[in-house]
Amino acid sequence: MAANTATDQAQRNTEIVLTAMRELFAEKDITALDRYWSEPYVQHSPQMANGLDTLRAVVPGLEGFSWEPKRIAAQGDLVFTHSIVHGWAPNPVVIVDIFRLENGRIVEHWDVIQDFTSPEATVTGNPMI
Repeated sequence: MAANTATDQAQRNTEIVLTAMRELFAEKDITALDRYWSEPYVQHSPQMANGLDTLRAVVPGLEGFSWEPKRIAAQGDLVFTHSIVHGWAPNPVVIVDIFRLENGRIVEHWDVIQDFTSPEATVTGNPMI
């Protein structure tokens, strides 16, 4: 029964993250922060401060932003996404985001960001995403 509970939690957390990211970033609905995130919000991204005020300030100014998760995994209170993102940087980037949830709310975030490189320009010819 514990396995089902862990699987159920991972599935719920995945749905929360996907909905939260869509509403906040694609729909630019700042009130999504009140529904899906919680303070204290710990931010590990090196260019962003802790707390939700940073997201409140950044999101409205994003132009042409799209977040397209290609791979998603979840374990316990963590959700991992591997995405192609437009509008975060001057050129497309590939981002691995890690979200930690507590009581159904996003409370912590890490990311790893790389400039997108087409498969033709990689040593192996393998795609980044």
